[in-house]
Amino acid sequence: MLLTFEGIDCSGKSTQARLLAERLQKDRTVRFIREPGGTRISERLRDILLDKRHLELTETCELFLFSASRAQLVAEVIRPALQRGEFVICDRYFDSTTAYQGYGRGIDREAIARINALATQGTNPDLTFVIDIPVDELEHRKQAAGQPVDRMESSGRQFYERVRAGYTNMARETQRIVMLDGTRPVQEIHDAVWSTLVLRNIIQS
Repeated sequence: MLLTFEGIDCSGKSTQARLLAERLQKDRTVRFIREPGGTRISERLRDILLDKRHLELTETCELFLFSASRAQLVAEVIRPALQRGEFVICDRYFDSTTAYQGYGRGIDREAIARINALATQGTNPDLTFVIDIPVDELEHRKQAAGQPVDRMESSGRQFYERVRAGYTNMARETQRIVMLDGTRPVQEIHDAVWSTLVLRNIIQS
């Protein structure tokens, strides 16, 4: 079972992915991973992608580096774990590429779909949660955290508006994606995640 969490930066998706992994692993084997990353090679690519010293990175190069990181992760970690019958919870997956590089950067989305299919060997999520917040909330949370922004986070407000709209459009197109209000309290969002899994017969209450 492959469950993925998506959303713009600072949405709380990583917190929700981690909470679910911790709850599920009480009675089943769970593999919790993040993108980009999760393998030695993928983590090296993550460093390149997020380092602000690489601002000259082209949009197409960015797309291929994210996809290369994912291809390694799928081959080395995700597919073997799924074959062993484990639950895999991934903090970002190929929907991020569609939202960020497709809607955000403006790269042809049909081309991205083909690249995603190749990188994942056709390994699709069973269910995806998009933790949705307004861009104003993203900026507020960044300011409150007081942490330096990485290369991706330096892309600007209009970029994030396009990415958020992309997630909304994608959710309209498939029942696989469930949108949740990321401005709600953390526990309420987690309860909504859990309830969705029960309703979809993925877990038992």
